[in-house]
Amino acid sequence: MIASPLNYTGGKYKLLPQILPLFPENINTFVDLFCGGCNVGLNVPANRVVYNDIDQNLLYLYNTLKNLDEASVFEWVYQIIDQYQLSLVSKNGYAFYHCDGSTGLAEYNREKFLRLRAELNRRIKEGPWDYYFYILYYVTIVYAFNNQIRYNRKGEYNLPVGKRDFNAQMQQKLSAFIARIQEQDCQFTCRDFRQVDTEHLSPKDFVYADPPYLITCATYNERGGWGERDELDLLAFLDGLHRDHVRFALSNVLRSKGRENRILLNWLSDHREYTAIPLRYSYSNSNYHTKDRTSSSEEVLIVNYQNKGSA
Repeated sequence: MIASPLNYTGGKYKLLPQILPLFPENINTFVDLFCGGCNVGLNVPANRVVYNDIDQNLLYLYNTLKNLDEASVFEWVYQIIDQYQLSLVSKNGYAFYHCDGSTGLAEYNREKFLRLRAELNRRIKEGPWDYYFYILYYVTIVYAFNNQIRYNRKGEYNLPVGKRDFNAQMQQKLSAFIARIQEQDCQFTCRDFRQVDTEHLSPKDFVYADPPYLITCATYNERGGWGERDELDLLAFLDGLHRDHVRFALSNVLRSKGRENRILLNWLSDHREYTAIPLRYSYSNSNYHTKDRTSSSEEVLIVNYQNKGSA
């Protein structure tokens, strides 16, 4: 399986062995409605894949990686690392930076990373937003805390420096990602899910929705990033797909940290034609987390079709 080069919060890579067998067979167009790190769309057998997300920087980064040849991408990555004098352990080893694997590289990279982040934020405000900008954006993510993405209210990237660098594993993930999206018949779109055009979809197509989870406390839904109105609109969107005989699957949690998603539970109660398939979930998955890892989470995949995986 191909893993995303980004450690995107909510990423489903570790759940793929569970959810992919539950997807329908013979998919023409696969729509990844909240694509995030693209883990699902990268690994679904489909004739065509549409990756959609509301984060414009993210989608333009993916388009950059699709349109540039791999050699040019890596040349710019190494050029930026060298320009800002960031560590590259895969080339020089930890001892060269007076660091070791247990403590990481944050102390060495901190000031250099802050200069890189400042340049990224300057370009976010002033431009140019060209291919080089998005490679700069990617390198910033690589050297940031947990390789994640977060902005402040001003739209500035604001994560601190991380402990790792562009190591061999990151290099392999980037190379495999580029190869996959360049061989795929795929498209990257940046739209609110409510604005995604579904009129062209047919019963041979399939929409996968992995939205922010309403009742969890992950970084993606802090400060009102996903509320009850969004939840209701998404469920109505899925109902519309069902009326048009388009297959869909929804990842979500019914209960978490002693809370219930009553909107989702009531929706399921009103739609007996939908099936909620329990998933085995582990809080050891660092790509999806809540601030309280001591409580159980009832994660499900909700589908509107029957196949050999969900029968």
